[in-house]
Amino acid sequence: MTHDHDPVPRPTEAQTRAALNSPAGRNGGDLVVETLRGLGATTVFGLPGQHALGMFDALRRSDLAYVGLRVENNAGFAADAYGRVTGEAAPLLLSTGPGALTALPALQEAASASAPVLAISSQVPAAGLGGGRHGYLHELRDQQASFRDIVKSVHLVRSASQIPSAIAAAWESALTAPHGPVWVEIPQDVLLAETTLPVVTVPDATPRELPPRPELTAVAAHALSHAERPVVIAGGGVVRADASGKLLALAEKLAAPVVTTYGGKGAFPWDHPLSLQSWLEDRHLTDFLEDADVVLVVGSGLGELSSNYHTFRPRGRVIQIEADLGKLESNHPALGIHADARIALSALLESVSARRGPAASDPASADPAVPDPAGAESAAAESVRTVLAKVRARIEAQDLAPERQVLAAVRAALPETSPSFWDMTILAYWAWAAWPGPMHSAQGAGGLGYGFPAALGAAAADRTRPVLAVSGDGGAMYSIAELATARQYGLPVTWLIVDDGGYGILREYMTGAFGETSGTDLSRPDFVALAESFGVPAVRTAPESLREDLAASLAAPGPSVVVLPAVLRMFAPTHL
Repeated sequence: MTHDHDPVPRPTEAQTRAALNSPAGRNGGDLVVETLRGLGATTVFGLPGQHALGMFDALRRSDLAYVGLRVENNAGFAADAYGRVTGEAAPLLLSTGPGALTALPALQEAASASAPVLAISSQVPAAGLGGGRHGYLHELRDQQASFRDIVKSVHLVRSASQIPSAIAAAWESALTAPHGPVWVEIPQDVLLAETTLPVVTVPDATPRELPPRPELTAVAAHALSHAERPVVIAGGGVVRADASGKLLALAEKLAAPVVTTYGGKGAFPWDHPLSLQSWLEDRHLTDFLEDADVVLVVGSGLGELSSNYHTFRPRGRVIQIEADLGKLESNHPALGIHADARIALSALLESVSARRGPAASDPASADPAVPDPAGAESAAAESVRTVLAKVRARIEAQDLAPERQVLAAVRAALPETSPSFWDMTILAYWAWAAWPGPMHSAQGAGGLGYGFPAALGAAAADRTRPVLAVSGDGGAMYSIAELATARQYGLPVTWLIVDDGGYGILREYMTGAFGETSGTDLSRPDFVALAESFGVPAVRTAPESLREDLAASLAAPGPSVVVLPAVLRMFAPTHL
């Protein structure tokens, strides 16, 4: 048996000269930084620690931009957001033990949201590895074990020559669908030791493609082409794969209504006639989805928030396209297609037939064998209008005008091209359902403190446009230290803090379940004075002036804070 291989590229004369004349004074940290630069990284996030100083020393000798946050978990959130908005792997430099462990919640969120974060942590010196209790500072018996169940892959380095290959393998893993966080671990002495290895140039770390199996595409295309009431549930996998255009074309060809999950917002035009928007927690929408004879799920595992808290019971056939193998059929029996959303949607688009519409108005001249896509789309659009009218009527009957007005004011103040990052707070839960377009939140893992540091990461990726962060007063306290980061780097982030004096949604949950609350009311600072003490301009607003004050803050250069004292309520759930 013979195998054909691509020819191995030979080094150029210039590359050979450079390799033989590597600059002096380099260490293992330089190999880390050079590898990142060769892979295409331009920005790194992190926080220094004693064992990681070799990497941070090497940053001085590179042109990588460094954004240092004040808490490792916040650095992880910033890297997560950078990965989401750029589609690139975001390097996150961490130190051993407490520093590394503090980033765990952020890596859990990155895993849940499939954000490509490349975490590189130091370790105790190599002599202290192996599970013994040697008494090194920050020592853990098996540090990587704490991360293995969260990240996509773990890459352990034990010598300088392993650094470029380990980081390149991690980079490839992070960017192969499904995207996700990865973990690289390098001992302190390896990072500090002088190296005579040549300067790292361009490692090969091309992400692997994940195409669908053709026989599954054929079965799915046949089912969709012959469906009478198809619907599409579009998740975050569509957004990450940059497959919105393919989804739009397929939905229009099939005349299939589309609902986007909270992680998939922006996957389908909000005001399109086929758009069911994102009212996943409304029973009217759940009933509509259950009545479909074919449900195409793209880039979603149909988890708790995407299934009206697991009350969704599809009666028709489910076709699920998902890059994360563990999510295929994890909640519902389906024709599971393990594939990247963009490649799979492209294959379906080429294979499906346009859906037939209702009979023509002149029965004598109508040819039932001829597809009538316009008629099918018209009927589907009418069904969408009916469902959305029922949703609106239910919301309007609950006396929630103040909440709707606040959300509308925020939307009106934010420039169309500006991204927004939302903490776990009542206004964000409204935005999940009602925000007309893309948004980013911590709805994957559900931890507090995401909004502001994530917005800082997005601003580091593109400083030409303002970025909005939204938090409650409880979540804001998780990331208040990052006001110093925003000020130090002059990042254009406006932070809206909705101050209701506690954990508002937990207050509602406890009142509803137990009739009274405990542990949900909070003493909090004067957020305006606190922001100003960091040198960050701040203003206290009211619902009536929110749009104007928020727009003015977003238009000003650098960071700013807008504080809205308000007690907001959630719309009533329909899954109980």
